[in-house]
Amino acid sequence: MAANQGGRTRRRLSTEERREQLLAVGARLFSESPYDDVWIERVAEIAGVSRGLLYHYFPAKRDFFAAVVERESERMLRMTAAVPGVPVREQLAAGLDAYLEYVAAHADGYRAFHRADASGDEAVRRVYRRALAAQERQILAALAADPEFGPAFAERPGVRLAVRGWLAFTTAVCLEWLRGPDPTREQVRDLCARALLGALAR
Repeated sequence: MAANQGGRTRRRLSTEERREQLLAVGARLFSESPYDDVWIERVAEIAGVSRGLLYHYFPAKRDFFAAVVERESERMLRMTAAVPGVPVREQLAAGLDAYLEYVAAHADGYRAFHRADASGDEAVRRVYRRALAAQERQILAALAADPEFGPAFAERPGVRLAVRGWLAFTTAVCLEWLRGPDPTREQVRDLCARALLGALAR
């Protein structure tokens, strides 16, 4: 515990808590400004740490932004994981509800995540593309496990393209939704659900 000038104590953050704090600050700054306009010094200032400590966690700005992108990708994948044994059509609305809950609760991170492809840094862009590919694989795996669709359907080249296009569509819709106040979450959910089922129609 460290004492401040007023005599009160301030709890020292654990390594994981400090890392999470820095990533949260980074998500906000990267969501508000282009990659080149975000300065590590500003991140350190907001977090109340030295620049040296920030570099201890993240050797370079590209590593820092890549960590922000990976953090958001992991959150999205956890919240939208398919439920084994439940048909895709039945869990689509629930999955989209979870996704939209994430978008609303972590708006800064969501915006920052989707700024990565325009960062101009190829290493960061590779992290972003891997994250999108993971989302794509998650959806294709759910389709392959569903008796209505099945492995043969999920492996069709056109299906992979449709899923990829749907992810881009959903991203655009959600980013617009975050600008508010319309449409409602339910309208966004239903729009995205119809778009996926339409793209997969045989």
